[in-house]
Amino acid sequence: MSRWLKVSYLLITAHIETAARAGPVLLMLLIGSMGGSAAFTDQVGQTPRIAVVCAFAPEWLALKDAMSESQTQTIADTTYVAGKLQGKDVVLFLSGISMVNAAMTTQGAIDHFKITRIVFSGIAGGTNPALNAGDVVVPERWSEYLESVFARKTPTGWSVPEWLGKTLPNYGMIFPYAVDIAHPGQSKPEKRFWFDVDPAMLDTARSVAPSVELKSCSKPDVCLDHAPRIVIGGAGVSGSAFVDNADFRAWIFNTRAANAVDNESASVAHVAYSNHIPFIAFRSLSDLAGGEAGENTEDALKGIVSDNSAAAVKAFLAALPK
Repeated sequence: MSRWLKVSYLLITAHIETAARAGPVLLMLLIGSMGGSAAFTDQVGQTPRIAVVCAFAPEWLALKDAMSESQTQTIADTTYVAGKLQGKDVVLFLSGISMVNAAMTTQGAIDHFKITRIVFSGIAGGTNPALNAGDVVVPERWSEYLESVFARKTPTGWSVPEWLGKTLPNYGMIFPYAVDIAHPGQSKPEKRFWFDVDPAMLDTARSVAPSVELKSCSKPDVCLDHAPRIVIGGAGVSGSAFVDNADFRAWIFNTRAANAVDNESASVAHVAYSNHIPFIAFRSLSDLAGGEAGENTEDALKGIVSDNSAAAVKAFLAALPK
């Protein structure tokens, strides 16, 4: 037995002996507190589950309220709710906004539960001027578009070191380039611009899209001026910036043909790719990412668009083959 294990064993034994002398009730409470997390993991950890990820509270609550047979566990300050949603075994969690939060919490779900698929439900900024706030987009691929070189300014223009490899069309000094992905047994990392959505799950989303009823209003004074729709296919991009700039939005659309920009989906797609788990994301558009004539509409429309994304995800889960 290592010195660390021996010390831990002695400390645990001492606590149990002290509790036993204090009475059986305290002893039971101590043992229960030591084993509660493990008991939860043992109980739900072997059930194949779909990870359902949301970035912020309105998205998460819209789905949590529809769950049944739920149990909750906190792991590294993230609350994971295991239960049933639309007849499917799921684990639902709130990632928090940001690429790092989304990647960290998704890997946490994979490490502690038996995850068979990953579904993201949330809101996003629109980048395609042909789409409207309230529309739900389900892209077929995602890019970490701000994985970039900030180029050096020279008398003749911007200069990017050749050893960094291929870059995509730039926005000023920002030159996006491929993400490096390490693989076992390979001396050089894979370079990847795009992470594809699972085609079978995309087909399921496409099959249910016409029948999903989306909201146009959340309150009498908060309504869309059009009927929202679900758009399957195209591209989406994710990065660490909240985009509220018309020129930058136009650059995203013109160089990526992207329908949406957000802060999480591509990082979850990256984690899914590295863990060989099918992935899909549903994103309801809350604004045109700086392209509106007036103020940004995300805060005003977050209720409508969160509900619309949740409605699409629930219909998708109900139709998803077991």
